Amino acid sequence: MKTRPTAGKRQADSIASRRSAGRLLDCIGCIPVVKTESTDVLVVSELSKSYPTAGEPLSVLRGVNLELSPGQSAAIVGPSGSGKTTLLQILGTLDEPDSGSVQINGQDPFALDARERAAYRNQTIGFIFQDHHLLPQLSVTENVLIPALANGKPTSDDVSRAAELIDAVGLSHRATHLPRELSGGERERVAIARALLMQPSVVLADEPTGNLDSKTAKTITELLLRLQAEQNTVLVTVTHSLSLADEMNERFELVDGALVRRERFGITA
Repeated sequence: MKTRPTAGKRQADSIASRRSAGRLLDCIGCIPVVKTESTDVLVVSELSKSYPTAGEPLSVLRGVNLELSPGQSAAIVGPSGSGKTTLLQILGTLDEPDSGSVQINGQDPFALDARERAAYRNQTIGFIFQDHHLLPQLSVTENVLIPALANGKPTSDDVSRAAELIDAVGLSHRATHLPRELSGGERERVAIARALLMQPSVVLADEPTGNLDSKTAKTITELLLRLQAEQNTVLVTVTHSLSLADEMNERFELVDGALVRRERFGITA
């Protein structure tokens, strides 16, 4: 004669079932996430990208490899047209490679459809742009909260975190100001706070000090690296500035479409 399981047994079975399912399916906005075992946050393998031309395809990236763990920072340098921006766009899932793979937290974002990928990008990747891309009609606080709008109205937790980040970048006294009322360095601080709002695993920075004078650039670099270390995120920055590159844990140069590891460039700001 079979006995019915007790309530406690049913609850334990339910918990075990959910744990088992959780190992197979994570959900970020109902996005299926198939994970691989790795201690690295960002893993790039044999990445290649070319663009069609009137003649032969223009090969921009050739067999790019990169592995970064939580808390690591990397700079990618190279002349204009070397493929830095293309690589950053692929790492940010804004463009797709021809071949090779990108893994972020063990997930291949290019295995997701466009809607799922956009949601995953918003939760996982923070962007810092050279030209800031702040909305001119929004205040500092409202600009920092922009990533949270993808989930609808920002929550009270989002608002609290925005306030904390604005304080961390030294702009609490400017929280209600519009971008036109800020200096270039202050706008870059807003961009940094915005990039960190969703607690991303990876932050991608495109020439974060490119439009700043040397003194302000040094201050922004120190701020960015401090916050990146506190958040334990991966930071990848593309830059022409060798002094900025020297501040990163890892330094690479794009040479003929491939990433070449470099020692310190020995350049001071």
